[in-house]
Amino acid sequence: MDVFLQQIINGLVLGSMYALIALGYTMVYGIINLINFAHGEVLMVGALTSWSVIGTMREGMPGMPAWMVLVMATLVACLVASVLNYTIEKLAYRPLRNSPKLAPLITAIGMSILLQTLAMIIWKPNYKPYPTLLPAQPISLGGASITPTQIMILVVTALSLAVLMWVVNSTKLGRAMRATSENPRVAGLMGVRPDVVISATFIIGAVLAAIAGVMYASNYGTAHHSMGFLPGLKAFTAAVFGGIGNLSGAVVGGILLGLIEAIGSGYIGQLTGGLLGSHYTDIFAFIVLIIVLTLRPSGIMGERVADRA
Repeated sequence: MDVFLQQIINGLVLGSMYALIALGYTMVYGIINLINFAHGEVLMVGALTSWSVIGTMREGMPGMPAWMVLVMATLVACLVASVLNYTIEKLAYRPLRNSPKLAPLITAIGMSILLQTLAMIIWKPNYKPYPTLLPAQPISLGGASITPTQIMILVVTALSLAVLMWVVNSTKLGRAMRATSENPRVAGLMGVRPDVVISATFIIGAVLAAIAGVMYASNYGTAHHSMGFLPGLKAFTAAVFGGIGNLSGAVVGGILLGLIEAIGSGYIGQLTGGLLGSHYTDIFAFIVLIIVLTLRPSGIMGERVADRA
């Protein structure tokens, strides 16, 4: 039972990060029907930027509290990721907005490879140990344990999701986003500027990805130029699992996928004598993707697709 409880905690932590990344996918898809496969690389850039900022601040301001260093590094990572995603949207996706669906998809894959290569040139291809800025002593919780870093991940994820839901449901920008999602042409006639709304959506997605990148690197203690590919792919799986285009579905899909992975690699791995242990963690995500696409292509929460004039 202790193993099961531990894997539930691990799954919630992992699922929280997937949910943050999946929201970026589903927001962009919900507005312009584009799968931004470069989204995982935005996460990677955010994590590596924060790594650089932490190293610089530790050398230049050694007396600064560790938590403040982490906050400042996260803010800078969010800023850099926002500028990057805004530039990607403006230069790579906007000119192809009215093109056949395959053109922006191929562009997104090419942008993913380009960003990985640029990151490898800027930060070098070696794996970088990500500093532990919060206490490393785990906290006992009913036979299981949770670290302060994992608690931070859960709290920051909950706050980020709450702020995002407030923005989408209770602000002028959120109303403009929903209107653009329904019908960009009619929204434009009502005074909404679709280009501005789409750019804002990419920026919000980049902020969430950067936060997830910092948390991902903090949790696993490493950062490198290809770190965003697999989490990005799994977050896309989570978005499809929950119902791509549906914000609540992205959150539910991310949490469920994290739980499935954690239980599959830990609890089931122990029952099978290690046959399906941590070395095979990734298969669970893609088994889920295959099952969902086969049985319910619209995802567990579905998506209401509006007919566009």
